[in-house]
Amino acid sequence: MATPVPPVLRRHFPGLTDYETSVSAMRDFTASRGPETPDQLWLLQHPPVYTLGLNTNPAHLLSAGSIPVVQTDRGGQVTYHGPGQLLVYLLLDLPRAGLGIRQVVCALENSVVALAASHGITASARREAPGVYVDGAKLASIGLRVRRGCTYHGLALNVALDLAPFAGINPCGYPGMAVTSLALLGVPVELEQAGTELAVLLLSTLGLPVGARSQFGIERLQPLGSAGIRPAAGVFLARHRAARRGSPQQRRQGKASGLRVREQPRIEERNAGESACASITRRAG
Repeated sequence: MATPVPPVLRRHFPGLTDYETSVSAMRDFTASRGPETPDQLWLLQHPPVYTLGLNTNPAHLLSAGSIPVVQTDRGGQVTYHGPGQLLVYLLLDLPRAGLGIRQVVCALENSVVALAASHGITASARREAPGVYVDGAKLASIGLRVRRGCTYHGLALNVALDLAPFAGINPCGYPGMAVTSLALLGVPVELEQAGTELAVLLLSTLGLPVGARSQFGIERLQPLGSAGIRPAAGVFLARHRAARRGSPQQRRQGKASGLRVREQPRIEERNAGESACASITRRAG
């Protein structure tokens, strides 16, 4: 008999939540969850940080300045997170929900398209460059990790953030890519409201039951006040870290650009091209 799908718990984290602490908590949740553990949807925002996916070419980080740089375990290339950007982290048991990774990724994109449409904005996904776009400018980025059949990470939606730090990178590995936000598009929506609307659209698109909404997060996720922005433990500036593992060409590019970041453990299974909709990394076990 199939295990019934319990309602998805929505967690809203107030303030700014440290990036590495969030990723560590997602890994711990995924590693410890069992067949009956309810899925969760985390809605939060981070202090300023550049994050490098497992496929990142160091040359795509042009100038980090004083913004911390973190190598992470999601698929994809380099992106920026900061105050005013909505992070939607989906911790989902795929086999129990009867969903494939392509369905999940396309649902993430389609939910952002639907949210934009509800505010009078025409947005679309692009097969050749994962994410959601408005008139060629990127509104949302997507990157997932799948481990033990369960997802973590998710999407980043630009609601009302300072877009200037995107000039320090080639967003998602595309030189010259324009970025936009709901605020820039004339949508006067608060970040918490956007999160509530997007959560309902996403879970509805996935056909998942909506559970309770919690204002409080897992105890390990300690939100930071706007005056208390600090780099996460283990985060170093780009010019001060050891070059990321990669091809000889990538290592040469990293040295030339001054990019120095921490190595990640080897991934046993990677299917970054599995989805036509986004960059995905899978790990068996």
